[in-house]
Amino acid sequence: MKKGLKLLVIPVIALMAFSTKVETPFQDFCKIDNTAFKAGEKITYTVYYAVAGIYVNAGTATFTNTLETLNNKPVYHIVGEGNTNSSYDWIYKVRDKYETYIDTSTMQALKFVRNVNEGGYKKYQLVTFNKNTNTAVSNDGVYKVPACVQDVVSSVFYARNIDFSKLRKDDKIGFSMFLDNEVFNMYIRYLGKETIKTKFGKFNAIKFKPLLIKGTIFEGGENMTVWVTDDANRIPVRIESPIVVGKVKIDMMNYENVRHPLTSLIKRK
Repeated sequence: MKKGLKLLVIPVIALMAFSTKVETPFQDFCKIDNTAFKAGEKITYTVYYAVAGIYVNAGTATFTNTLETLNNKPVYHIVGEGNTNSSYDWIYKVRDKYETYIDTSTMQALKFVRNVNEGGYKKYQLVTFNKNTNTAVSNDGVYKVPACVQDVVSSVFYARNIDFSKLRKDDKIGFSMFLDNEVFNMYIRYLGKETIKTKFGKFNAIKFKPLLIKGTIFEGGENMTVWVTDDANRIPVRIESPIVVGKVKIDMMNYENVRHPLTSLIKRK
């Protein structure tokens, strides 16, 4: 991964992994019915950073979803934006925007845009996925990719539709992702269900650990823990991880136009 504070693109972090053997891959990752979200959904997160056990509000992230048309196909246009707070900008200013265009019938990524500004490091990348030739066309060239490859945002929304009831504790859900002109074989490890208290409230949740890419912020391995709502929405509500210096905690703070009632919410703060 390139240098930068990736803490603000919430579920993206949760699913970034390095190449590894996958023991229990999801068997039909080329097509899945979307039952978890709808166009118009908006989820907002707060990012907390801690040193010596004291958490500070460092920034926010939002994910919005609209229904559009791309090459005569209906697509979900999902935008993830992350920003540090103005009080935190002097330490490390972040203004990130990630976009994906997902085929509504297959939940496969057709187009990906990455536009980041992280502490002075800027990068713009446009990727188009050709499902007929199994290639990804980026600013830098044409790359061969697996038939069912996802990008960092589409993979999260695809994974929200996985039927966790069919999994046993420690099962791995595997898939491939294209990022920075490379293909990563990834997985998340399912850890079961538990109750979690967040800044928003108390939830019944599904718990898992992703295998992270070792980089400038995160250490490699299964150090991050993610909780998603144990209801039909599968919304990430808490992410925790140690980082090179300190710890990060990310909580869902607001939701709009979700597809199903948030029945996993036990008590709101």
